[in-house]
Amino acid sequence: MTIKPLYFYTTALIGFFGLFALLMLWNTVLAPSSGFPVALILLVTVTPLLLPLRGLLNRNPRSCAWMGYISLFYFIHGAIETYANSERLYPSLELTFSLMLFFGTTLYVRFSGK
Repeated sequence: MTIKPLYFYTTALIGFFGLFALLMLWNTVLAPSSGFPVALILLVTVTPLLLPLRGLLNRNPRSCAWMGYISLFYFIHGAIETYANSERLYPSLELTFSLMLFFGTTLYVRFSGK
């Protein structure tokens, strides 16, 4: 039985677009911050995801590896927010999507064989 890298790539894409949509909605519509400008928060939270996006969509293994590294920061942020915040739905979703992105990209690079 061979494992197809397409399944892991699909998992990574679901994790990426889920994390991207969650961060956009969380910081603008669902729970906007009153202490900081929304544009600054979006710039800090969403920009790191956009850096290796072109390579991820082109299935470049190096960009996929970097996307996996970047997803670890979102995992750490989600874990801290889940522990410290009383609202646990959005950080739990961030944890889920960041883990999907990490394992999807890591296993895609591992099994793509390029």
